[in-house]
Amino acid sequence: MKRNKLFNNSSQDELLEYKAELSSLSAQTKLMPFGYKAELSGLSAQTKLMSSGYKRCIAFHEAGHAAGIYLNNKARNLPPVFFQIMFKDLNGESEEAIMVYQVEQNECVAKVKGGRSIKSLPSSTEALTDKAIDRNDGVTPLTKDYMTAFEVDIINLLIGPLAEAKYIAEADGELFSQKLVGLEALKNYGGSSDLELVYKYLQCFSACKQQQGEKLAELFNAAFNFVTDRANWAAITKLANYILNSDKNIISCEEVALLFEHL
Repeated sequence: MKRNKLFNNSSQDELLEYKAELSSLSAQTKLMPFGYKAELSGLSAQTKLMSSGYKRCIAFHEAGHAAGIYLNNKARNLPPVFFQIMFKDLNGESEEAIMVYQVEQNECVAKVKGGRSIKSLPSSTEALTDKAIDRNDGVTPLTKDYMTAFEVDIINLLIGPLAEAKYIAEADGELFSQKLVGLEALKNYGGSSDLELVYKYLQCFSACKQQQGEKLAELFNAAFNFVTDRANWAAITKLANYILNSDKNIISCEEVALLFEHL
C-alpha cells in the first residue's frame, strides 16, 4: 500500500469540518473476523489521524492479528490455521479518500480472513465440559485443547488493536501501558468489531458476568504482554513494514510464515 501524509495542505477550517463529519458516524459496525474499521470520532481518533499516518495504523493493526495467529498459536502448540491479510483495492487512493470510503460504504478496507481456531462457537463451553463429564471422560485432553484454542482466538483478536495503539504511542513519544490503554480504549484503535467478537466468545464461556470479566481481564493481560514482548514487537513491525512496502491486496499465511522465519 502506498503511503501519503494526511492533511498536508488542509486549513484549520477543513480539519474542523472533517472532524465534525467523522464524529457523526454511527457506532454500529459490521462484524468481520479480524477486520479493521477505524473509530473516527473523538479527539483521540483525530490525534491519531494527524500524527501517525492512517495506512501505517492499519498495517500495524493487521500485522498484530497475523503475528498473534502465527506466533501465539505456535507457542501454545496449536495446529496452524489458514489465514490471509486482505486489503480493499482502492487504486492508490490517498488516506483521506480511504477514510471517506469507509464512512460512505460502512466497509472495512483491511481484514484478516480466517485465522480463528474455533470455526463455530458452541452454545457454551460449560456444556462442552458437561458432555465430557457425562461420558465419564472428565475434562479430556481434547476439551483442554479446545479451551486453549478458544482463549487464543480471543487473545489474537485483542492483539490487533493493541498493536495499533502501541505503534501510535511510540510514534507520538507517549507511554504505552495498560493504565492508559485499557480494554474500552481499543475502540479508538479500530477495535470495535474485534471487541464485538470477543464478547460473543465470552458469552459462550460463561453466563456469569463476573466470570466473563475475570476471563477477559486475564486474556487482555496476555494480549498486552504479547505486544510488549520485544521479539513479538519486532515481528509485528517487520510484517507491518512488509505490508506497506509490498503494495499487495492479499498477503498469504505462507508469506507471513516465511517472513517470521527470518527475524
